[in-house]
Amino acid sequence: MGRTHSYRTTVRWTGNTGSGTSGYRDYGRSHDVLGDGKPTLRASADPAFLGDPERWNPEEFLLVSLSQCHMLTYLSVCARGGITVTAYEDVATGVMEEAAGHSGRFIEVVLNPVVTVADAAMVERARAAHQDAHETCFIANSVTSPYTTGRSSGPTEELSERSEAASVPAR
Repeated sequence: MGRTHSYRTTVRWTGNTGSGTSGYRDYGRSHDVLGDGKPTLRASADPAFLGDPERWNPEEFLLVSLSQCHMLTYLSVCARGGITVTAYEDVATGVMEEAAGHSGRFIEVVLNPVVTVADAAMVERARAAHQDAHETCFIANSVTSPYTTGRSSGPTEELSERSEAASVPAR
């Protein structure tokens, strides 16, 4: 058995408008996400479920968790593999489908990282490192929804040279 790591967060509902959950439309979805020594995150439900559109929602947090974990794992894989990454940006997308009985699940998450490496000779290895990151990302290994790296359609192999750097969209 491997090492274990423990985490603790607090979610505190702040949406009681005076009558608690006396009716579906009678309470706010606002809540705070707290962690020891960390800034409070103001959160809510998705606006489709009567949440505040100016606050982060759990669906966005799931998307962010997958994107962050992939990025951090990818950077680690690259550092250990001698690939020098100089920039990384990901515009992740996700699709959630509602089901009967007030249920639902994510049916797709697509990460679209664009990575810049220090030398164009590193591009192919940098592309391959996405698969290693996908296979070892802690969060990806914890979810059952389909999760891919790279755009679902359109060209993804375009490289643009920037001085001695190359941009590497994931496959």
